[in-house]
Amino acid sequence: MAIVITLPTLATVLITAAVDSINPCAIGVLILLVSTILVGKRKGELLKIGMIYIAAVYITYFIYGLGLISFMAAIPIVWAEYISIVVGLLVVFAGIIEIKDYFWYGEGFSLMIPQKYAEKIKEKMKNLTLGTVIFLGVFVASVELPCTGGPYLAITLLLSQNFDLTAFVLLIIYNIIFVMPLVVILFMVLLGQKLQNVQQWKQNNKAYMRLFTGLILISLGWLLILIANGVINLN
Repeated sequence: MAIVITLPTLATVLITAAVDSINPCAIGVLILLVSTILVGKRKGELLKIGMIYIAAVYITYFIYGLGLISFMAAIPIVWAEYISIVVGLLVVFAGIIEIKDYFWYGEGFSLMIPQKYAEKIKEKMKNLTLGTVIFLGVFVASVELPCTGGPYLAITLLLSQNFDLTAFVLLIIYNIIFVMPLVVILFMVLLGQKLQNVQQWKQNNKAYMRLFTGLILISLGWLLILIANGVINLN
């Protein structure tokens, strides 16, 4: 089976993955993890633990993507248009909430990891073992969905419309881009960058991350609706 990727589809996947990857939820959890394992740990151990964590996030998120695609692909064709419109509206709504957080961060309903889960993550980090690090990766990827579910839902719906080897490769690429900032932050710390500087950058830019994510989500939502109505064809 040949891999044929059209430019509009590839561009949509790459842009959405890039937006999804800079979500402050994912970055914030990695900073917390790195700050925990930095205490008394050598660089080799830090690299090992960090990469295991990132791998666990990647695999978990990828499996969720396959599950979403399989579920959507199984929907009868007669319902597909309505499902696409509903998902598009949900993605637009998520984008509006993200933009709201640019102006009023943390006020009212927000797309972020619930506080009870954030506390559980901190508790697990007090006694890090290999199993705990893997669990954290799986757990964080799972509870991050309130943060990152909008872009991923939109892309998996697009890929489910014709899920073949090309779509499978695009899903792999999406998830590589999704975890790339985590890899960059880990290696920045390994190369001597102070974690406080990374944390400060995240704090200074989280509102802009929300704004950019919101604008992309609204665009994606309308794209899904227009595709459902036959106005746009990415292929």
